[in-house]
Amino acid sequence: MVKTIRFTLNDKPVSLDIDEERTLLWVLRTDLGLTGTKYGCGEGACGACTVLVDGEALPSCQITVGFVAGRHVTTIEGIGAEGKLHPIQQAFVRHDALQCGFCTPGMILKAHSLLASNPSPTREEIIEALDDHLCRCGAHVRILAAVHTAAEMLKGGKS
Repeated sequence: MVKTIRFTLNDKPVSLDIDEERTLLWVLRTDLGLTGTKYGCGEGACGACTVLVDGEALPSCQITVGFVAGRHVTTIEGIGAEGKLHPIQQAFVRHDALQCGFCTPGMILKAHSLLASNPSPTREEIIEALDDHLCRCGAHVRILAAVHTAAEMLKGGKS
């Protein structure tokens, strides 16, 4: 059913007359042109489509645009400020924590959610948080190092 859906996307108000049952993933990519959110498995098992909804990392392929009505959605395009990379993005670059880059937006947003709720995660907590995110290139060791470094950066450390 077509309905007017209003939400905040990357700190800007959005209003769409749209079928409220469409998946958020396809609304972001097709209707709003935000292609940083990737289509991976379509089943919520790989993490490529992760976005933040009110700060919580969720698979956008598993939620509808109606679900986000009245909420705040953040995509990878929305975490930097004024053309600068977010500290988590900086840490991923520093540690070369990517290869093909396909999983990177979802990993970064999941790390963002983790560090917002746990600013000093242990290695095991980082592993557990990222467990449902698939990196086919095998950059896991560098990804773990990047999240650890980002935690230190966000606390004002020099890591």
